Amino acid sequence: MSINGFAAVLARMKLVTQSATDSGLSSALGVSPQTVSSWKGRDSIPYAICVELADKHGISLDWLLVGEGPRFRVHTHQAMYPAADPDWETQLMAELRLLSPADQRAIALAIQEKHRLRVLEQQIEAINSRLSPIDLVES
Repeated sequence: MSINGFAAVLARMKLVTQSATDSGLSSALGVSPQTVSSWKGRDSIPYAICVELADKHGISLDWLLVGEGPRFRVHTHQAMYPAADPDWETQLMAELRLLSPADQRAIALAIQEKHRLRVLEQQIEAINSRLSPIDLVES
């Protein structure tokens, strides 16, 4: 693992465990601070630790180890039915916080637009339900 790669993995591990320091990370992982220090000296984190962390927090190993793909693992039924996962809202908010302020604003605007369209669709349905079948044929 390159130094930059190691540092990036360590930073993602701190993010997942909400640790600001190596000492906080060691505590969150249940290892001694000397263990984390030895990882730094060897430029290597045991794979088993990464797997355990990913499993415990529902994190994708691809994201944890190489920084690619979605942060959270998405199970097939959860991808199709987000409400099936009780933590989907928490995960969504965590992902949103990782975005730049500009991206967050763009998503907020998209949500507002989606809401506006839904209201318009409901209004159209209400108008259509008030029209008689004859009115629809004549137009």
